[in-house]
Order: sequence, then C-alpha cells, then structure tokens
Amino acid sequence: MRTLLFFALALGTLLAGCGEPPRFHSTDISGVDKGKDFALVDHHGQPRRLSDFRGKAVVLFFGYTQCPDICPTTLTAMRDTVALLGEDARRVQVLFVTLDPARDTQQLLAEYVPLFHPGFLGLRGDEATIAAVAGDFKVFYARQPGSTPGTYSIDHSASSYAFDPQGRLRLVIRHGETSEHIAADLRLLLAGK
Repeated sequence: MRTLLFFALALGTLLAGCGEPPRFHSTDISGVDKGKDFALVDHHGQPRRLSDFRGKAVVLFFGYTQCPDICPTTLTAMRDTVALLGEDARRVQVLFVTLDPARDTQQLLAEYVPLFHPGFLGLRGDEATIAAVAGDFKVFYARQPGSTPGTYSIDHSASSYAFDPQGRLRLVIRHGETSEHIAADLRLLLAGK
C-alpha cells in the first residue's frame, strides 16, 4: 500500500510539472507582436533576413562599433555564452545590428564583429532601414554630438533579443546578464521550451 501511495504521489508531482512554463533567467516576452523580420546586409555583403536563421536560436543586439562599453561587453558575454554551449553552439546565431551605418561600413563590421567570435554576423542598412528595424524592436537610440562632427556617440538600448528556432521572439536579455544564465536560456529554447 505504501509503495502504491508513493508511486501515486510521484506521478502526481510529475504531471503537475508538465504544465509549468520554462523558468528563464531573461524576461519571457513570448507572444509580443514586434520584431517579426528585417532585410539587412551582413558584413560579408550578403542580404539577410531573420527567417534565414530558422532552425537556430538567434540572439539579436543593436549597437555600434565605436561604443565604449555596452557593445563590447555584450559581445564578450555572447562569446562566453557560445563557449559554454559546447556542441549546441552550432545551433545559435548572434547578430549585431549597427545603429551607426554612416560610420559602420561593411568593412568595419567585418573587422570588428569577428574579433568577438568568427561565427557572429554584423548587419547594416541605410539610415531609414535601420530606423525602421530599430523601431520594430522598440529600440531607443539617439546621436549625441562630439567635439567634431565625426566623433559623436550614440545612446541606445542595452538589451538583446532571443528568438527560438522557429523564428519567434521569446526573450529580452538584460545587459549584464551572466553568460551562464544566457546559455541556460538558450538551451531551453533549443529544447523547444
């Protein structure tokens, strides 16, 4: 009788856990109606759409190459995240969208982005296209004047966006989130959670 009671309780516990949503470290925004697709050009000169990466989890980040802090620390965290994923890293694509297409040429992106990881891609478009894509993701950015016209800085949102392998926007990753937490979240997305 005790054995039967034990198995009944164990089964009940297992079944109760089946309906629980995954426990992400990042903010779960599944079902939010933004960030559906884009048409940009990568740092190899290839046209790219978000839909090109179906079958992979995608982490999308907006920034610029002359950013002194947020962008390099985010790309470094993504590099460390990919390293933690081991074999699963093949199924993850990191995309860096420049908010400064005037200075961030294809050549500059091709030099900058692979410094963090050879598989990461830098994306760009003209000013109007970047404004539209940033607007679709509700990304804030504003140019701040520098001492000369070419030395401006750009204030911008610091979060990254994660898509599941079906191309659905699922998570907002806060700037400063640990690589271990990001890797755990991406594993959940890759597992279909």
